Amino acid sequence: MEKTKTTLPYYTEINDFLASIPWPGRTTDPNFYCLRLKQLDQDLQVYRPPFKRSFYFFALLFNSGKVEVNYGDQTIHDPDSYLVCHSPDLVYSFAHNNALEGYVIYFKPECFSFFRPDFHQQFPLFDVLHTNLFKFDHTAFNELAPHFEAVFTAYERSAKVQHIEARIKLLGLLYYLEDFTLEKKKDIRLATTQHILLRKFIQLINNHYIDKRTVQEYADMLSVTANYLSQSVKQVSGKNALTFITGRLASEARSLIQYTDFEIAEIAYQLNFSDPANFGKFFKKQAGLSPSEFRKRHK
Repeated sequence: MEKTKTTLPYYTEINDFLASIPWPGRTTDPNFYCLRLKQLDQDLQVYRPPFKRSFYFFALLFNSGKVEVNYGDQTIHDPDSYLVCHSPDLVYSFAHNNALEGYVIYFKPECFSFFRPDFHQQFPLFDVLHTNLFKFDHTAFNELAPHFEAVFTAYERSAKVQHIEARIKLLGLLYYLEDFTLEKKKDIRLATTQHILLRKFIQLINNHYIDKRTVQEYADMLSVTANYLSQSVKQVSGKNALTFITGRLASEARSLIQYTDFEIAEIAYQLNFSDPANFGKFFKKQAGLSPSEFRKRHK
């Protein structure tokens, strides 16, 4: 199989992304869509290979069964409920079964043409470097759900395409949720410089693991030497810096092999390996099995 240059799918329109999942619903408003996520078939596994999109993803979800959820490098097992906030233009992938229910909102910055904040300064819930995911118990879900319900009720009862009332309620909800960010910032202020460097390193890996494979490349982006980055990561985590890079790549490889029917060679090229043989050697070293053996065992 001849290698062809692969590019990540990039969705600029909400409906194009919904069609790719696939999801039967569509929005009449190109800048705003509220989706009630309901349990369909608990045995159905949903996996979306790496992609980018030009709009925000914001969801409050609870678990109505046994579920493992993966958002990029973050994995949570049997969460009671959680809030997930994803900014535009990040590399993103996800996997879960359909035991999740709750509220999902897609929106573009144009959604708030009547109010133009600097979104990432005004609403730090949305991080330009990575997905924010807050796990909590059902009591917290019950406290937040009425605020989401107010947005959805306004959205669903409006006959107008622009859903102005729902947009205003969404803006109010984002302000209400700033407490989550304040707690997050409190934890960051207590962290050491090396802890903060590790966090930034991991965030960069999540967005560049397909095309950047060396510690030097990440050190350059962080404006430190490769030696300093390696020593800092080792001191804080106990793990080698390169381990974080290869681990993220191996995690995505496992998902692609397990949850898709792509040929192994196609997966190798999607993940930017020079040829399938090199991918096979890399994967066996990381997983202990060849890609085809892993697929037979876990498909």
